[in-house]
Amino acid sequence: MGGKFTKKVTSLAFALLFLQETTGLCASLSVNEAVAMALQNNLDIKIASTKENQAEANLAATKAQAGVTVSLGSNFSISDGVSDGVSQNFERSNNTSVSVNYPLYSAGKTQLNTDVKEHMLQQSMLNTQRTTENITYNTIKAYYDILEAHKNIGVDQESVDNYGKHLENVQQLYSAGSVPKSDLLRSEVALSDAQQTLIKAQNTLVINELTLKNILKMDKNELLDLTDDFRYIPFDQTLDYCLSYASDNRKDLEQTQLDYEIAKKNVDLAKADYKPTVSASLGTNWSKQPLPSERDHSYTAGISASWDVFDNGLTKANVDAAESALDEAELTLQQETDSIDIEVRQAYLNMRDAEKRFNLTQTAIKQAEEDLFIAQEKYRVGAGIILDVIDAQLALSTARTNHISAQYDYARYKAQLKNAMGLNGENI
Repeated sequence: MGGKFTKKVTSLAFALLFLQETTGLCASLSVNEAVAMALQNNLDIKIASTKENQAEANLAATKAQAGVTVSLGSNFSISDGVSDGVSQNFERSNNTSVSVNYPLYSAGKTQLNTDVKEHMLQQSMLNTQRTTENITYNTIKAYYDILEAHKNIGVDQESVDNYGKHLENVQQLYSAGSVPKSDLLRSEVALSDAQQTLIKAQNTLVINELTLKNILKMDKNELLDLTDDFRYIPFDQTLDYCLSYASDNRKDLEQTQLDYEIAKKNVDLAKADYKPTVSASLGTNWSKQPLPSERDHSYTAGISASWDVFDNGLTKANVDAAESALDEAELTLQQETDSIDIEVRQAYLNMRDAEKRFNLTQTAIKQAEEDLFIAQEKYRVGAGIILDVIDAQLALSTARTNHISAQYDYARYKAQLKNAMGLNGENI
């Protein structure tokens, strides 16, 4: 007796210790905490941020080309030997020059290039914002996928338990000679099917948890404790409002609009090659000593112009290519507009569909529970058949699964709609 008690206490202590260690490795997260963690750790945002830095550097480089440039040049040489009968005897020579250049007229290229780089910087910033919105949505979806998987496991486990109890009842009736062997076999098959469904649900949970952990950049072995659950919060905005909001706020649509503006600038840049360019320069140079002297220095100042009068059709070909790219950008903008329109419509209609199913399935569960109870009682007293019990249990499991699916479909489609509208977690 004492030995058994000691073993029980030891086992209990070990279990408590294991529980404490496990709890220490468990991440308790609300949906908002999960989103915040994803936005802090996700690599896609970090990559988008580096692209912003690149765009800023490119803009700074383009602006620098429009200003004054200063060039310093110097060379030094030693010569020895005989030239035309004259001995050079290691003669030294050097030449030093300083020049300042400034572009007076670039046919608008300088401003156009600056405008293009500014648009590209805006695109990079919009890309970062859109990346943030997408990660927010993906995190919320993954969060609700896990919650749904947990609920489905509960339903499937209950189904396995019910089929197991029913099989025990059938085995007793079969042993007493009250039911045929076919009832026993059908009950065993029904239990086996329910067990397979449970195994699949458990695997789905593991995969869903890995998906969320990957978004959050968590240790794959760390346990998750999701503290939020589904709460039905009505979405009161109309479809027309959602479409209008998306048209004004989708960051990727703004990026495509900027692509169109860049394409127009590129047409103007190509046409600028038809015009001349003018630059001014100022310089000085000297030789035979490190610094200029009164006896050895010179100054130059000038204006230079360049104009390709004939380039064998190169400029025209570049203009034609730029205009074709502009046509493509215009079509792409229309395509993106249409794509966003259908994306918003689908998310809105799917959300409303899930909302209706959510209300209907609540009644279906109560009806299925009553139907199963009746089928089990009738079979127990010999007034029913095995197929009625199996069908009733399946109907109950289906009703509960449909109810769970409707709940989390509503939550996911609502999050998808907000993402399609260009919302970043704001409430409207």
